[in-house]
Order: sequence, then structure tokens, then C-alpha cells
Amino acid sequence: MAEPLLRALARLRGLLLDDASLVRAVGSGRQTGRTPRWRRVELRYVDLKAGRRLQVTTYDQTQAHTANHLPGSSAAQAVDDLLDEPFGSWHAQTTTETHQLRVTRKLEAMVHTTAREPGEQPPSQQHDRHKARLLPQDDPVLAALGLADERGRIKPSRQAKYRQVEELLRDLAPVVDAAVGSGRVRRPTPEQPLQVVDLGCGNAYLTFAAHRFLSHVRGLPVHTTGVDVKAQSRDHNSALAAALGLDAQMTFVQSDIGTAELEHPPDVVLALHACDTATDDALARAVTWDAPVVLAAPCCHHDVAAQLRRAPTPAPYTLLTRNGILRERFADTLTDAMRAAVLRLVGYRVEVIDFVDSRHTPRNTLLRAVRTGAAVPGDVRRELDELTETWSVHPRLAELLRDRLA
Repeated sequence: MAEPLLRALARLRGLLLDDASLVRAVGSGRQTGRTPRWRRVELRYVDLKAGRRLQVTTYDQTQAHTANHLPGSSAAQAVDDLLDEPFGSWHAQTTTETHQLRVTRKLEAMVHTTAREPGEQPPSQQHDRHKARLLPQDDPVLAALGLADERGRIKPSRQAKYRQVEELLRDLAPVVDAAVGSGRVRRPTPEQPLQVVDLGCGNAYLTFAAHRFLSHVRGLPVHTTGVDVKAQSRDHNSALAAALGLDAQMTFVQSDIGTAELEHPPDVVLALHACDTATDDALARAVTWDAPVVLAAPCCHHDVAAQLRRAPTPAPYTLLTRNGILRERFADTLTDAMRAAVLRLVGYRVEVIDFVDSRHTPRNTLLRAVRTGAAVPGDVRRELDELTETWSVHPRLAELLRDRLA
């Protein structure tokens, strides 16, 4: 049940300032009509040579900023400043419980608390002077994928791919934790593992990394299915899974995204850099499965760009489409804005965030969607209709989900 937001935040404050029990906390998203200074913040206690400190890592649109605060007034001030920011959700793990706080449209709090699994060990608070990695460089999966050398170091030529792996895991971890903690995804068991599917997996760098992180680092029972239209991808990835001893936990199939069939309905759907309308096919397939969690990193956006070239530009926006490069970038933004709107209309809460720094790849947008089934305000449909009519474009995802939108 909903409760006053200030009361819930006061309880959360106590958890964040308890250096003996806090394992990790994450603030993300935004409240209705307000935007925080940071797109994401992480808190944990670390033990340095100078003693225990509250480590706060804030993420803006381009980089991460880390600061360490002495427990007491310094840590309290840092926590109070963060709780004043209009984050849409907080996820806090302690040594005994997991707490998920979500801010509603009415600016009330919905809080879910679950006990940690018996025997589950919290991570060490020993400080790693190197940047904390969700999947260490010497992990055997990274070597098998060709990202790391035999000494467990990321190859210079594969640093960009490793950054993509790390950023995906940072974006995946809190939303999976929250979905399990809130009951949107049942708690995985060996008999009923978390079902993850990657649509358009290609060579499956991110597929293997996500599986390894969720199963080995997070300790969840997981079964992962990779889908790709190429038989070569199926054969290559199946052989790699067998070599890693994961053939019982990972399955690779050859199929079109739009017609992919699974033995079990998925809990998490990934679609990472599927080209053009293949992203729409993946999102539509996820919706038809009623997938609780969806992460999609779109690639090129040719379909809407081509529609913009054919249609007259409405006044007074000619400057947006006169130059080819600006028209292409505008098509990217327009496409993903319409995708987010369609997903909201079919029952998902959607965040549009950076997947990886734009210095490393221009295709750095991530659509992160969680199925809530909540009623959708009428202005979402009106805004989408006005947008498509103004620009004379027809979003592929809306066509694929025509029946549900009706």
C-alpha cells in the first residue's frame, strides 16, 4: 500500500547511514514532473586505510563521480542531499533484507521489503583501488569471448566492448533486483530459474556476460536463450557454451525475432543493437510474451529516417531536417521517443538512458522497461498521435502492436 513519501524516505535514511548493515543502495529514475541532477547514484561502505567511509558514486550523462564520506555528519549530509533529489526509485540491500521504494505519480511511496536468501553472503567492504568491476577482467568468460588475454587482462583493442559489457550490467542489475524484490518476477529457484532471452544475440558477447553476472556474481539460478537469424551464430555460441560448461544453462536457436518461440516465457528480454526495425520486432515480441523486464539498445533508425525524407517537414521545423546529418539524428530521437510512448501505452514503465558513453559508440541509448500494467494517462496516447500526425510518420512498433493499442 502507498504511504507518505517523507516517512518512507526517513526509514530509508536510517538504512543508508547504517554502516554495519548496508550492502549497497541505488537511486535512479525520476519523479513525475521533476528531474534529479544525477541519472543514477550508488552508495556502499568501504574500508580504506584511513577507516570506513560511505562511498557515493553519482552518474551524469557522460561519466561517474566518486566521493568518500566519513561516517557521522559528513555521511549524513551526503545522504540528505541525495534524498532531496527527485529520484523515482530506491533499491537498498542490507545484510538481512532487500528494500525497494518506488515513488508514485501522486508522490507517495510504494515500499516492498523481502528477506535475503539464507546463506547469501554480502560482498566484502574491502576497498578496491581499481574501478569496481561487475565482471572482473580475469573472469574466464571474458577470456573465452576473446576480450581478455591469457593473463586475465582486457586486450587494448577490446576495451570499448568491455565498457559496453560493464555498462549493460550496471543498467541490468538494479532493474532485475527490483523486479524480483517487488514480486514482478518470481524468486528464481534451480527448478524454475530466471528466464533470460537475448533477441538478435549475434556473437553473444553481452549474452554470455549477462548470464555470467546474474548466475555467478548475483548467485541467481538462470537459464539464458540466445536467438539469432544466422545458423553460424547459433553454432558458434552453442560450441562456446559447451566449452564453458554452460550448455545446460544456455540455449542458442536460429530464428527470426518476430517468430521466435520459447519453451518457457521470459522474465528478462534483451535486444542489444538489433538493426533498424529489428528492435521493433524484439520489443513487440517481448510485449506479446508479457515480459516483466525489457532492455533494448537500438542500432540504426533507417525506417523513420526514410519516412522523414519522403514527407514534407512541418513548419517551423525545416532546420531540423534540411541537413542530412541532423535529419538522421532527429530520426534517432523521434524513433526512440515513439517506442517509449508505445511501451507505456501497453503497460510498461520506461526509462530512456545512456547505455555507454557516446565517445565509445554513437548508438548509446538504452530503453529500460518494466511491466507494471498500470493505467496509462490519456495524454500519452494524445501526444503520440499528435507527434505521428505532425511528422507524417508511422512507427513500426505501433503497427506490430496494433491490436493491443486498440
